[in-house]
Amino acid sequence: MSSASVAYGVPAIQARSTAATAEPAVVRWVLIGASLGFLGLFLVIPLVAVFYQAFADGIAVYFRSLVDPDALAAIRLTLIVAAVAVPLNTAFGVAAAWAISKFNFVGKNLLVTLIDLPFSISPVVAGLIFVLLFGRQGWLGPWLQAHNLPVIFAVPGIVIATVFVTFPFVARELIPLMQAQGSEEEEAARLLGASGLQTFWHITMPNIKWGLLYGIILCNGRAMGEFGAVSVVSGHIRGHTNTMPLHVEILYNEYTVSAAFAVASLLAALALVTLVLKSILQWKVARQVAQASKDVLGA
Repeated sequence: MSSASVAYGVPAIQARSTAATAEPAVVRWVLIGASLGFLGLFLVIPLVAVFYQAFADGIAVYFRSLVDPDALAAIRLTLIVAAVAVPLNTAFGVAAAWAISKFNFVGKNLLVTLIDLPFSISPVVAGLIFVLLFGRQGWLGPWLQAHNLPVIFAVPGIVIATVFVTFPFVARELIPLMQAQGSEEEEAARLLGASGLQTFWHITMPNIKWGLLYGIILCNGRAMGEFGAVSVVSGHIRGHTNTMPLHVEILYNEYTVSAAFAVASLLAALALVTLVLKSILQWKVARQVAQASKDVLGA
């Protein structure tokens, strides 16, 4: 092929490629309008309604609802559960991502499948599984009862259920990131005499820090907002085993609408903060993955 044909062919191919993916302005505006309308109808309007209802009876009623002893107990329990579940899932996610992305071993595909298991199981079913395991009539229930170790209808059961439904988040963020980065830097560090711990802290951790924080934020958001599995194992004991989502349900069922929406607005505010942090870290992770792919291709 002559240089002239190449010179004229490349712009033509690029023009055809652009034309193939271009749409008329009317189609673009219809698609954008439909997307924005859907988001407004199912996301923005309900979110505004939550805050409107929360402050409908005045700021005094709003803050009185939040400082109610049962509400404070629900907030405290939610924070405790998240404070236990998130570090556990962080440790598991880092270990699982390290093993899957850096080593080949028997059962690797099975481990990847099991990590995705909570995404495919209903949280209510997950809660029932733990009732069958740790409940009074369950497999381990009689032994736990004999040793005075309550799990179901107690804080340990809520923590276990929350850990189960949230453990994929950190691992699922780190696995593709660590796979894209490869293992050349770790291998070079080991050849230079670094220990496994030194390699992890000085090579691996700086490369995955944004992805790790992104996974932690997602895990924490789900842990604080989990309802289905926690509802099954908690027993709905007011002031003891009610998390914030369960407390909102109880208040709403008792027609204490203002108090229910006050607590719900606090959850919504936490969700918005999580969303902002998620967007920032998602941008950083995308840049990090792109840079890692460039490094791999350049090598």
